[in-house]
Amino acid sequence: MACSTEKNGKGKAAAAKRRRKISQTTVMLLLMMVLLTSSLTDGSSVKANNPKDDRLADDLSRFIQEQLGPFYYQVKQQWEQDGFPAATESFSVKAVNYTAASNEDLVTAGSYEGRQNVLIWRTNREEWIELELDVPTTGLYEMKASYNHWRDPQAETTSFRPVNLAMTINGEFPYREARSIRFPRYYHDDYPWKKDKDGHHIRPQPIEIERWAELPITDREDSYGTPLLWYLEAGTQTLRLQGSSSIVLDELQFGPPSMIPDYATVRQAYPATAASPDVEPIVIEAEAMTEKNEVSIQILSDPDAFMTPKANGKIIFNGVGGNRWNDGGEMITWEFEVVEDGLYQIGMRALNNLQFNVTAHRKVYIDGQVPFQEMLAFRIPYNRSWQKVVLNDKEEQPYAFYLTKGKHTLSMSVTYAPHKQVQVLLEQVNQELGVVSRNLQALTKGDDDKNRTWDIAASFPEMLEDLRSARDKISVMADLWLDENLERDNNYQSLRTAISDIDKLLDYPNHIPNKKDTLSLIQTKVVSITNQLLKSPMTLDQIIIAPYEQELPRMTANVWEKSVNGMMGFFRSFSEETTLTGADGEVLTVWMNYGRDYVNLLQELANQYFTPKTGIPVKIDLLPSEDLLVLANATGNVPDVAIGIGEGRPSEFAFRNSVINLAEFEGFDQLIEDFAPGSIMPYYYDGGYYALPETLQFRLLFYRKDILDHLGLEVPDTWDDVYEMLPTLQQNGYNFFLPTGEFLPFVYQNGADFYANDGISTGLDSPEGFAFFREITELFSMYGIDRQVSSFLQHFRDGYMPIGVADLNMYLQLLVAAPELTGWWGMAPLPGYPNSDGEVQRWSGGNIGMLAQGLGFGAQASSGSGGQSAAMIMSKSEKSEEGWEFIRWWLSAPIQEQFGSELEGFYGAEFRWNTANLEAFMRLPWTQEELTPILEQWRWYKAMVNVPGSYFIPRELNNAWNRTVVDGMNYRRSFEMAIMNINREMVRKQKEFGYRDEDNQVIRTFNLPEVNLPWEGVKRYVSD
Repeated sequence: MACSTEKNGKGKAAAAKRRRKISQTTVMLLLMMVLLTSSLTDGSSVKANNPKDDRLADDLSRFIQEQLGPFYYQVKQQWEQDGFPAATESFSVKAVNYTAASNEDLVTAGSYEGRQNVLIWRTNREEWIELELDVPTTGLYEMKASYNHWRDPQAETTSFRPVNLAMTINGEFPYREARSIRFPRYYHDDYPWKKDKDGHHIRPQPIEIERWAELPITDREDSYGTPLLWYLEAGTQTLRLQGSSSIVLDELQFGPPSMIPDYATVRQAYPATAASPDVEPIVIEAEAMTEKNEVSIQILSDPDAFMTPKANGKIIFNGVGGNRWNDGGEMITWEFEVVEDGLYQIGMRALNNLQFNVTAHRKVYIDGQVPFQEMLAFRIPYNRSWQKVVLNDKEEQPYAFYLTKGKHTLSMSVTYAPHKQVQVLLEQVNQELGVVSRNLQALTKGDDDKNRTWDIAASFPEMLEDLRSARDKISVMADLWLDENLERDNNYQSLRTAISDIDKLLDYPNHIPNKKDTLSLIQTKVVSITNQLLKSPMTLDQIIIAPYEQELPRMTANVWEKSVNGMMGFFRSFSEETTLTGADGEVLTVWMNYGRDYVNLLQELANQYFTPKTGIPVKIDLLPSEDLLVLANATGNVPDVAIGIGEGRPSEFAFRNSVINLAEFEGFDQLIEDFAPGSIMPYYYDGGYYALPETLQFRLLFYRKDILDHLGLEVPDTWDDVYEMLPTLQQNGYNFFLPTGEFLPFVYQNGADFYANDGISTGLDSPEGFAFFREITELFSMYGIDRQVSSFLQHFRDGYMPIGVADLNMYLQLLVAAPELTGWWGMAPLPGYPNSDGEVQRWSGGNIGMLAQGLGFGAQASSGSGGQSAAMIMSKSEKSEEGWEFIRWWLSAPIQEQFGSELEGFYGAEFRWNTANLEAFMRLPWTQEELTPILEQWRWYKAMVNVPGSYFIPRELNNAWNRTVVDGMNYRRSFEMAIMNINREMVRKQKEFGYRDEDNQVIRTFNLPEVNLPWEGVKRYVSD
């Protein structure tokens, strides 16, 4: 398995020599700084050295703010203060009349979905088009877009992503929200819903509604309640649209700001007629949605006694929302029919209990329009139980809605509008506290010297000014939160406590340099309300539209109904099909270690495709925990097949002859052709492969294009490039992110290996092994990479860590949670070291720092660890051939693609299925820009083989790293201790499993596989 070569070893030695030279220079500079600063005795002495540090922190904060731009909220306030006029005229521009494009081949004029002369813009990478606007008069305009989503009839995959476009006027973003304007897709759920053999509902597939949409341009989360305004001066202006997804555009319309009247005005204009009180109320089952604008909006099952329809112990979809309807702008539409003109009231059965004491808000539309101002953000108060919510005013008088006879639509969308000012203030507070924190770090060099005296007020008055400013803003935030939320909840108390903490710092300013932990705690308290600002979950059961004079029906269960329902639930717990079913010889039993919806989806696919083709009936059960599989194996009540199993588990079962060697089955070699050779290594044992990967994770390099350009830095291709960029990053207040415990890439890239003597001992006891450990420790102890980072995602968004290493989940998080960075970040392959031929070797795989620590056979384990999930056949199965047929089917490209596509259809892009089958992976909706670095890194995927006792390797490496980086022990001494402990445990396990005799003599070895070259199977998917 060793991947090192003599040529590669020389290259690593040269690189190590260069790093040692840099290290020696760094140490000398640090020594000089220590000697210089040791003579400083008071705050005034360092005053001359500090302004540069202060300017650095301020400049960094200012640059990041300039890059993102101000919030629309701030720009609009400035417009109002400066008296900018509202537009008085309207105009429009046809998209086909574009004046420039980054790639003319991707833009064509044609007909689409019933409209002629529209612009069809096909792209899967970052591109742009420009339109000239002939603005009649200077003023503030609203914009509306007429668009459709391009659906390529030849495409093999369906994208569920909304299109996001960045919009600039004359090359400038007017505010940060313009960086990501969402053009949503529209869906409805496939109806009627199917049931499985146990009577549970099966989650329906979303079906995209193919229609033209007229979209008022709002911010991505629609967090202001009204469309965005655009300041345009009379004459010719240039509008640029930039994005990486295909779209069809007809026309952009510009007009004066729309005015939504208040309820009193609307009510006066209603006709005098009222609906008869005898008219039957209209009951809308909330789960029966006519339309939704995100696939992630999901129906759910609730066991409450008053739900309709009742669950009765089954998974019956009877509600919608919860945590799957909580992001700004997510909208649900229901269609209903009115039998008589007149005034109506609206009530709903709602549950808002997922955020303690936090009010939820919904924007309400009738026939696509907000009827009056009070519906821009209607409050739904917190309640632990289901409640009756009526759309009414502060005096609890229902609002009247005039509806004519015929069909209408009611829509509700999530809105953050009432909390927008708090969100803006929160960012400003974070920036001010961040400046103080970075200045303190520069001032104290990270050390607390309680014997040193300071005069902060005289030497660093700007630090106190920032703290006072932050305190005042937090006070405003607390008042705004209380006014809107009406409860002194935990969030309000966190803000008040932060104010108190800042007051204490201001009372004793000379203690501030020794209170860095307090400052960090203040930031944590302030940031703790972020989730409540940006999430607003709520569940709906029913919506009732009744004549205004008619009393709405009861919507909550009484004590008797709750008691009966609870009792029935107790009795059903003894008879439900909630227990795992072992292999029974009649059907193929599969235990799946994913969620219930995953199980239902795979069961449906098996019923639809696998059983009709093979004649093998399959029962798929939910495995809530891998530990249950260990216990089941001990009792003999095992399934035929287990899937979704963590990377470290199958080998431990193989050591104990509890799983079957898949390599013995016909078709194994053909199946693994679509899998990277390095991805199946964790499942090797004694000449066989006892599982195959379903999903995998690997590391990529994420970087902020804007910040690297600002610093004049290139994306690093090698680790030497990283070493060279670190001083520039750190001198400007930034840093590089590297997860702690990231051992595997540095082991392989330094030419080391985990094993020697064919797996009998660790291969880390080598010059290359010591070079690896020295590098992974010096990066943190000498080169200043942060040991602890609360959230790389947040630091990346804020701009303070503009580059770093993370897995593919980071991509999904940025895609969903950081729309404001669209087009401003990129992915690249992991840095590596060049070999003698100049090819950069980027070996990486599952992170061994997170590998399962055994199976519970005397060691601790955790599921899903190590970066892969796998499928295996249990030895006690009587249906091994059928089990192999199922695994071949399950891991095949068509089924992996269909499973991934349908899963993404349920929950959105953040649930992208990272299949280990490369052919299936290529069929999922990736863009070319995304695929290029992913495919390059896939070539270098190599995980660690597991042998008896190998669980000690990540454990001891972590211990050794802590001893060196945290405790300051010499790296060589610490690493020698780890090597000794690893070899001792491996010897113990080898005796247990018959690889050594009682005298510790080796009886046989492991015959480990080797992966020394990158996988060439990727090349057939790489575009020239």
